[in-house]
Amino acid sequence: MIKLIATDIDGTLLKEGTDQINPEMYEVIVKLKQQGVIFAAASGRTYSSLRRLFDPVANDMIFIAENGANVICRNYQMDYTLLNRKDAENLAFYIRKLPGCCLTASTVGPIYVEDRDPGFLDLLVNGYHNDVRVVEDVLKEEIKLIKMSIYKEDGVQDIAESVIREWQDRFRVAVAGDPWIDFMDRKADKGHALQKIQKIMKIAREETMVFGDNFNDIGMLNAAGESYAVASAHPEVQKKARHIAPSCEEEGVLKVLKELLMSISAKQEEQQNV
Repeated sequence: MIKLIATDIDGTLLKEGTDQINPEMYEVIVKLKQQGVIFAAASGRTYSSLRRLFDPVANDMIFIAENGANVICRNYQMDYTLLNRKDAENLAFYIRKLPGCCLTASTVGPIYVEDRDPGFLDLLVNGYHNDVRVVEDVLKEEIKLIKMSIYKEDGVQDIAESVIREWQDRFRVAVAGDPWIDFMDRKADKGHALQKIQKIMKIAREETMVFGDNFNDIGMLNAAGESYAVASAHPEVQKKARHIAPSCEEEGVLKVLKELLMSISAKQEEQQNV
């Protein structure tokens, strides 16, 4: 029986950078909880962004934020991972020199940015609903960093390979949607975070279901017995999944979860009739 479900957000549950979630998803999360199934949102987004997105059911679920670098349940911080400060400083200098790229620096609270471009800030504040602080120099702020990111409006495909090659020995580097490359501590990963939850909750891999679409979801797919890549996922990610779900445009995650609830109800009826 499935006891734990985790889904990526951007490109899997929702279109990249949007907040248009089907209200029926909230009902499904509550029904899953009533059946003893834990639901987790796993994303590169900040905790504040995820909590706003799932506000009606925020106390009924777990948040795996910042690609696994920040894990919170009912305002309790289950786990978080800090960046090495010196490596983060060197990374910031590097990102600032990349043409067309913006730097974001995440803490367990706000996200810090140096770029004042109105379109970029609108995306962060009104698209992702982040708690944003605009500063002159993130490195001069007395903050504990858990993630840094590159944002490139026209996509990171042309720089991703070289960036990953440059920094993979110092960070866990992940392409997290078309415009993002994320940098976490090498111990931070959605899959590691999921395994931490499994250990705390005494839930087996075979009792876990996950959904994803991009390379930063592979660790999570590997940590679950029932793994789904959405139809719009990268082909290499689809190869890592056991199943293919309809795309986010077709609300594939919601459809699979509703089918799961129906299956649970059917089994309960069978047991009652025995």
